[in-house]
Amino acid sequence: MNTECPFGLYLVTDRSLSLGRPLEEIVDAAVRGGVSAVQLREKTASTAEFISLALRLHAGLKPKRIPLIINDRVDVALVAGADGVHLGQDDMPYGEARRLLGPRAIIGLSVETEDQALEAERLDVDYLGVSPIFPTPTKTDTKTPWGLEGLRRLRERSRHSLIAIGGVNATNARQVIEAGADGLAVVSAICSALDPERAARSLRDIIDRHCKSGASLRR
Repeated sequence: MNTECPFGLYLVTDRSLSLGRPLEEIVDAAVRGGVSAVQLREKTASTAEFISLALRLHAGLKPKRIPLIINDRVDVALVAGADGVHLGQDDMPYGEARRLLGPRAIIGLSVETEDQALEAERLDVDYLGVSPIFPTPTKTDTKTPWGLEGLRRLRERSRHSLIAIGGVNATNARQVIEAGADGLAVVSAICSALDPERAARSLRDIIDRHCKSGASLRR
């Protein structure tokens, strides 16, 4: 069983799942409920809209010392002064992102197969986003789900911190932690909840019950 969960509860945003509510409202409620990092994921926004939203979120998160991670877009992270980026397999190579963002930036990398995860062992990334753990409608372009057994195998072979994403919610969070996750990333479990603060608190309570206190995502 994994007893160290240094990355805690990691919110990945999705405005299409937010029931028409402003993203800032969802993020504020999630932070009150115990979210320890926020990834801004905007697949359809224009660059200008993405930057504007990142700046607004960063202004609200920075005083609370909650890192803002930008999905895919290193340029947006730079302009917004975000704390880091999350890269997919087809995004900017890790080395280039590190060179542009500097040594203190948080950089995570998605891995969807064991080959990708083992290739990432040569990289000094801050964490691997293990995706998806379970089938999920929010990630339709991914490989076969890892499942709990796949996560356990990866935990045995990887030196990196592992953040589990994809179908993670309050009903399976404990199992995912026990399989080796260092953090839980959620989308719809918070964004689509009628009470995002309560949903976040329920997940955070599970994490706190089954993990020792660890370092935050912030360097």
